[in-house]
Amino acid sequence: MVAHGVRFKAEDIWDAPEDGNVYEVIDGELYVTTAPAWRHQRALNRLNAPIAHSVFTRGLGEVVTAPTGVVLEGGSGVEPDLLFLSRERLHLISERGVEGPPDLVVEVLSPSTEARDRGIKMRRYAASGVPHYWLVDLDAPALEAYRLGAEGYELVGRHGPGSLFRPALFPGLEIPLDDLWS
Repeated sequence: MVAHGVRFKAEDIWDAPEDGNVYEVIDGELYVTTAPAWRHQRALNRLNAPIAHSVFTRGLGEVVTAPTGVVLEGGSGVEPDLLFLSRERLHLISERGVEGPPDLVVEVLSPSTEARDRGIKMRRYAASGVPHYWLVDLDAPALEAYRLGAEGYELVGRHGPGSLFRPALFPGLEIPLDDLWS
């Protein structure tokens, strides 16, 4: 659902009702999405576990899953499924959430959000300077890893069933992707 005719502020995400819905403001437009399905959350947790273990044991920074609000430049306040902040960006953390671009944003695609995650949100993350963007497509199944280049995101890898994902962002980390969609 999109509310038209009113320009919302990024900070409005922190005043959203606590009704189980996800509220995001992208380029001044309000988007409301129902809470994610079980399958979505299970995959997110299975992706988060090895990343969080690597990040925390190696002191690389902070990693969290939704619900965590992120305010980006250009009037956008979003709630990515997973985000990582390196030690160098920890100053972006506020009591309310994150105020600036994380090092990594991950979105697990849902039928109701796929077009937004691949479209306007992807462009907003790139314009805001988020260096790494991953999309998890449970239906394909695949994990697409993008890196910010001079003209936006460039696909650096598409990993499917049977893959062992070795993200360059976390050297030494290996994620068995079959765990996400099994």
